[in-house]
Amino acid sequence: MKRYLYLFNLLLLILLSGTLNTGDCFRTCCYAAQRPQGETHFVAMRDGVKLATDVYIPKGEDESYPVVVVRTVYGRKGMQALGRASNKRGYVLVSQDSRGRGDSEGTENTFFDDGWGALQDGADLIQWIQEQPWCNGKIGTSGGSALGITQILMAAATSGISCQSILVASSNFYDQLTYQGGVFRKALCEDWLTSQKVPYMIQRWQEHPRYDAFWEQLNAEPKAEVVTAPGMHVGGWWDIFAQGTINNFMTRQYEGGEGAKGNQKLIMGPWLHGPKKNPGDLVLHDNFIFDYYKYEQRFQDFWLKNEPNGIMDEPAVNYYTLGDVTNPDAPGNEWRTAETWPPFPTTEEAWYLHGDGSLSTQAPEGAEGSLTYIYDPADPCPTHGGAELTLPAGPFDQQELAKRDDVLLFLSDALEAPLEITGNVKVRLFISTDAPDTDFTAKFVDVYPDGRQYLMLDNIQRLKFRKGFTEAAPLESGTVGELWIDLWTTSLILDKGHRIGLHISSSNYPRFEKNPNTGEDFPSDELRSANNTIYTNAQYPSFLSLPVPH
Repeated sequence: MKRYLYLFNLLLLILLSGTLNTGDCFRTCCYAAQRPQGETHFVAMRDGVKLATDVYIPKGEDESYPVVVVRTVYGRKGMQALGRASNKRGYVLVSQDSRGRGDSEGTENTFFDDGWGALQDGADLIQWIQEQPWCNGKIGTSGGSALGITQILMAAATSGISCQSILVASSNFYDQLTYQGGVFRKALCEDWLTSQKVPYMIQRWQEHPRYDAFWEQLNAEPKAEVVTAPGMHVGGWWDIFAQGTINNFMTRQYEGGEGAKGNQKLIMGPWLHGPKKNPGDLVLHDNFIFDYYKYEQRFQDFWLKNEPNGIMDEPAVNYYTLGDVTNPDAPGNEWRTAETWPPFPTTEEAWYLHGDGSLSTQAPEGAEGSLTYIYDPADPCPTHGGAELTLPAGPFDQQELAKRDDVLLFLSDALEAPLEITGNVKVRLFISTDAPDTDFTAKFVDVYPDGRQYLMLDNIQRLKFRKGFTEAAPLESGTVGELWIDLWTTSLILDKGHRIGLHISSSNYPRFEKNPNTGEDFPSDELRSANNTIYTNAQYPSFLSLPVPH
C-alpha cells in the first residue's frame, strides 16, 4: 500500500506540478540527482511561433521508439524525472511549454490555441514528432489537470495519437469550469489565472457569461466523433472536474470515432484534485488508493508497444463506492468494476421536499406548501468544502451552515436499510422570487447518526439560465418557475441509521460569484435582497432525484 501511495503521488506531482502549489518543492527535492539531459528544440507552429520542446531519448540500440507527449503550462523543465522513468521503459518523452509559457514564444491564450481552432499547437507538435527519426509512429499523450485539458483539445484536432492518459481534466469549459450552472466559478478562475500570471484572462472569461462561440472552442464533447485515440480517464468524486472526467469517457466510449469508440477506460476514486486520505472532515479507509501508475504503464504498453497484457480484456470502469467511514462493517468503502457507466440500471427515486423540513418518497398532497427565505448578497452563505481547488475542498461537515436563516434544511427519517446511490444526482425545484434574477444552490449531504452532515455533492443554478445557457429567460416576479440543479455524479451507500440531507440556498461564496439580484451578470455597487420561495405542494412538488439500483 505504501508503495502504491508513493507511486500514485509521484505521478500526480509530476503531472500536476504547479497546479497544487507542490511542484516547486517536489522539483527541488527530487530532481537534483541523475537528471537526464533532454535535448531542447524550438518547434515552429503553423503561424511561425516557436515552442520550447525537450526530447528525452533512451540510450538503447534501437533507432526509433514509441513516444509519450506532455504539453504543460507549468514548465517543461520539471519533467526530468518523468523523462528518466519513460526512457527506462523504452519510451521517448517529449515535453513542451505551451504557447507563451516557459521558454516558448507567443502570447498565452490559456487553452484556446491547443484545440481545433485557427491555431492548433497540439496537432502541430504531433505532426513534428511523426517526422522525427526517433519516432516509430506510436505516440501517446499523458498529463493531469491543465496537462489533461491540452490532451483533450488536441485529440479533436489530429488522428496521430495512439492513446491518451487523461487525469482530472475538463471536457467542457463553460459548465464544468467557468460558469457552472451559469454562475461564474469565482475562486477557482480568479485564483488560478492570477497564480499563472494571466489575470487578463479573467476579464475575457467574464465577457462571455453565456455559452457562445467563444466557449464552443473549449467544448470537446461534441467533437468526440472525430477522436480516434483510445484513452484512460481518471477522476475523483470531489474533484473540480469530476463530471468532466465522466463525460469525456462516455462521449468517447459510446460516440467516439474509429479507434476511440469502445476503447476507453474510466477510474473514479474517493479523491479531490489528487488523492488524500482525509478529504474534508472524513478519514478514508486504507484502500482509497488505486495503482494508477501501474495501470497507465499497462495501458501505454498495450497501445504503444503492442504488448498482449490483457488490459483491454478487463472491465472498462473501476470506481470506488463510498460508505460510512466510521463503521468497518458498513457497506461500501470498496473498489468495484463495471463494463459500462453507469455501471447498472437505476431508478430515479424522488425524495420530496415537505413544508415541515422533511424529505420522503411520499409526494406532498396538500394544495398549499412553500418556504421562503431572504437571500442578501451582502451576506452570502460561505463556501465550506465541495469540489474546489484553491479553497479547502471535500466532504466537510455542514451543520453550522444549516443554522443560517438563508439555508433551508430538509432531512429524511433514519434509513431502515442501506441505500445505494450510484449515478447522476439532481434536484428539481419549483421556485419564485421577487427579484429580477437570483441563484439557487443545493447540497446533498450524508447525515450520520450523530448529526454530522458530510457534503457529498453540490451545485448552483442561475434562474435566468434555467432553460439553457445560450439565452437568458427571466422569470416574472411572483411567477412560479421550474429549474433543475445538476449535482453531478457519485457512488455512495448510505448505511442503515443515516439520513438523507438536502440544503437549499442561493449562494456559495466565494466558490461562486454572488448574484446581485438585479438581473446583471456580476455584482456592482447596486445589490438588493431577494425573497426566494421553494414550493412543496401537490401542484409544485420539489424533489431530490437519486439514482438507485433496480
